Amino acid sequence: MICAATELAHRIVTDGDLDVPLPGRGETIHRLRALEEFCHRDIAVGRLVEAHLDADAILVELAGERVGPDEFWGVWAAEPPEPQVIAHEVSAQTHGSRWELTGGKPWCSGVVACTHALVTASDGDRRRLFAVDLRQPGVRGERGGWAATGMRATETGTARFDRATARPIGEPGEYLTRPGFWHGGIGVAACWLGGARKVADPLLAATDKLDDELTLMHVGAVDALLAGGEAMLEHAATQVDAAPHDVDLATRLAHQVRWSIEQIATATIDRVNRALGPGPLVHEREHAQAVADLAVYIRQSHADRDLVTLGRLASAARAAVRDGVVT
Repeated sequence: MICAATELAHRIVTDGDLDVPLPGRGETIHRLRALEEFCHRDIAVGRLVEAHLDADAILVELAGERVGPDEFWGVWAAEPPEPQVIAHEVSAQTHGSRWELTGGKPWCSGVVACTHALVTASDGDRRRLFAVDLRQPGVRGERGGWAATGMRATETGTARFDRATARPIGEPGEYLTRPGFWHGGIGVAACWLGGARKVADPLLAATDKLDDELTLMHVGAVDALLAGGEAMLEHAATQVDAAPHDVDLATRLAHQVRWSIEQIATATIDRVNRALGPGPLVHEREHAQAVADLAVYIRQSHADRDLVTLGRLASAARAAVRDGVVT
C-alpha cells in the first residue's frame, strides 16, 4: 500500500521515542548510524524520517528551535526552472508584516502526509528558507506524476501554495551557506548505505544455502564495499565533531562521502544481481522494491557534476598546503 511508508514514518517521528543526536555535537556517528538503520529497515520510510530529522537540525542551526510534538516535517528545497514558489512580504495594519508563499514546489516527499515543511522560495533575486504549516487552507499537495516504482511510497509530488502564511528561517541564502547543509548531505549518504545493506541482505542470506566460489566471491566483494562505507561514515563523523563550524571542510567531506557511498550502492546492486540472478528481483517483492528505491534515491546526487566540484575542492586544498596557507 503506497501510503504505508508515510504513515509509518509519521508514527516514528511523533511517538515520542525518536532520540537521534544533532550533528556536530560529539555524537554524529550515532546520528549517521541511526539514519543508516532506518533505511536498512525500509528505504522509503528512512528517507522520510531523514527529512524530518534534517528539518529539526536546520531549525536548531538557523532559528534556535526544535520541531514540535505531533509534527511531521519535510524539507522541500528543489529548485527546477519551473514551477517556482515566490515569497511576498505583506504589510498588515494591526500586526505588522507577514510573509506569504505563492506558486508550485515539485519533488516534495511526503507531500500529503507532512504537517509542516521547510520550503525554499524566491524573495526577489534571493533564495530564502521558510517554515510552513501545511494544514492551512493555502496549501494543497498533489501526489500525481510519479511513474517510477522506486520511492513511490514516499508520496513525492507537487505542493501548491496560494498566499500561504510562512515564517522566514535564517537570512536570505543562509540555508545553503551553513556547514549544516553539508552535514545533512552526509546524513543522506548514510541512508544510501543503509539501503545498500538492505539490497545486500538476500546475498548474505544465500550463503546459508549456497557455497559455490562465485557466490562467495560476490559476498566478499559486497562485505568489503559495505565495510568501506562504514569507515567513510566513521571518518566523516569524527571530522564533523572536531570542526562543526568549518564550512569548507564540511563541503569537501560531504562530496567525498556522497560520491564514495554512491559507488558502493551502485556496485552492491550490481554484485547482488550478478550473484543471485533474476530470481529475487521477480519473486521477492521486498528485495525488488529495495533495489528500485535505492536506484532512485542515489540519483539525488548530482553525479559527475559533484565529482567535478570535488576535483576543484581537492585541487584548492592541495594548493593551499603547497603555498603554506595551511599546514
